[in-house]
Amino acid sequence: MWKSPKSLLLAAAVATVSIGAAQAQDIAAGEKVFAKCKACHMVGENAKNRVGPILNGIVGRAAGTVDGFKYSPAMAKAGADGLLWDEANLSGYLRDPKGFLKGNKMAFAGLKKDEEVVDVIAYLESFDADGKPATPAKQSQAPAGAAAAVTTADAAGPSRETTGSVTEAAGLKLGLGRTATPEEIAAWDTDVRPDGEGLPEGSGTVAHGMEIYDERCASCHGDFGEAIGRWPVLAGGQGTLQAERPEKTIGSYWPYLSTVFDYVHRAMPFGDARSLSNDDVYALTAYLLYLNDIVDDESFELSKENFTSIRLPNEDNFFDDDRDEEPFYADKSEPCMTDCKPGAPEITMHAAVLDVTPEDGGEENASGGGID
Repeated sequence: MWKSPKSLLLAAAVATVSIGAAQAQDIAAGEKVFAKCKACHMVGENAKNRVGPILNGIVGRAAGTVDGFKYSPAMAKAGADGLLWDEANLSGYLRDPKGFLKGNKMAFAGLKKDEEVVDVIAYLESFDADGKPATPAKQSQAPAGAAAAVTTADAAGPSRETTGSVTEAAGLKLGLGRTATPEEIAAWDTDVRPDGEGLPEGSGTVAHGMEIYDERCASCHGDFGEAIGRWPVLAGGQGTLQAERPEKTIGSYWPYLSTVFDYVHRAMPFGDARSLSNDDVYALTAYLLYLNDIVDDESFELSKENFTSIRLPNEDNFFDDDRDEEPFYADKSEPCMTDCKPGAPEITMHAAVLDVTPEDGGEENASGGGID
């Protein structure tokens, strides 16, 4: 069917908007996927080398060429031999870092979904070498007609009936805020107690937890919980608590399994917190028990029903805070200030610095790295 110039222009405009929207969608999706990489890599104008190098302008860049970052010999040689990070090479590397280039230091197991690979490359491609946008800003604008669809009630904000009960009790109505709904309160009320109070419905097996751990956790915590670099060690350490450098892990030190579940649920994976389902958290917790030899069956399934039956080895070495029973606190008596040890105070030992989470870059890490 023949189209007039006017209709052709209209069709071209619609196609351009569609392509732009699709590109923005890929970039936005890629930004979410990049959350898996944030623990080690940075992009943007303030990016610094971390455990891995800056990724600004990586698409089209020669491998192993970021200033100030110490690459593995394998990556440095590959760059010298002409490896370029075009989309094809990036795709292969992101899917299987170890298989693509043997001997490199990338600890991440790789992205398993093709769409995640495409999206994260689109996101990386949106930054130039200086970390500035290399493509038009990915802010989507609603069609003009959509603005007209906003109802008067929406524009007006919360009604007087939904303002806080405190101001109403005082006879004041400020028109600010509203009472939180039960669903909103439940979304924040996620803490889990040692007695199982607060546990959500769900379950997960050791085998499923292993799959999640390899994809989402191993890049920082190591394949078996031994940790990469200075990230926290999760497994082992039994029998070291009396040593000069105790290894405080889930299996050697932590008193309650509820702490493991609660922390993973609210704060992990690093850079992508609250992205795991309840079943995923049960599965990961089960796998962490397996790594610490607390359960030994890969088919073991942890659930709300059997959760409190699991006891961590060091639980009995924790006791309730009994300071209220000490004389000074019990009867408010004055502390002893006589017959003190003679001489000036002296330092008999120093506390060890147990920093476990790597900082962002810094002079200390400027020339050292752990991930290509």
